[in-house]
Amino acid sequence: QVQLVESGGGSVQAGGSLRLSCAASGFIFSGYCMGWFRQAPGKQREGVAGIDYVGSTVYADSVRDRFTISRDNYKNTLYLQMNSLTPQDTAMYSCAAAACTWGWLTSAWRAVPSYDYWGQGTQVTVSA
Repeated sequence: QVQLVESGGGSVQAGGSLRLSCAASGFIFSGYCMGWFRQAPGKQREGVAGIDYVGSTVYADSVRDRFTISRDNYKNTLYLQMNSLTPQDTAMYSCAAAACTWGWLTSAWRAVPSYDYWGQGTQVTVSA
C-alpha cells in the first residue's frame, strides 16, 4: 500500500537547521509531484514547498532562501533542508504526493485537495 513516512523532526534553537526526509513506497514516486506542508496549533495547513517530477521547485514566501526542497528518485525519498529556523517555523511538517498537472507549480501545489497521498507528519519545534 501507499506509504509516506517523514523523519528528521525535532527541537532546535533559533538559527539552527534541520533536514526532513520523506520515504515513499507503494506508488511510482518519480512520476509524482511532491510537497511539504506544515500546520501549527490553531492555524491552517500551509504549503511550504513543492517540487515537480523533473525537479523544478517552488516555495512559500516565508521560507524562500531558507528552505530547500529536493528529491532522490532512486531512493524514493523527498527532502526538506531547513536553515535559519525561527520560532515561527514551529509546526507539524507533512509530505504529500500529487499527480502532476499542467501548471502545477504555479498554484495547485498549495492546494491540499490536489494531493492524493499524505504522510503522518514530523514535529519541528524551534525555541527562541
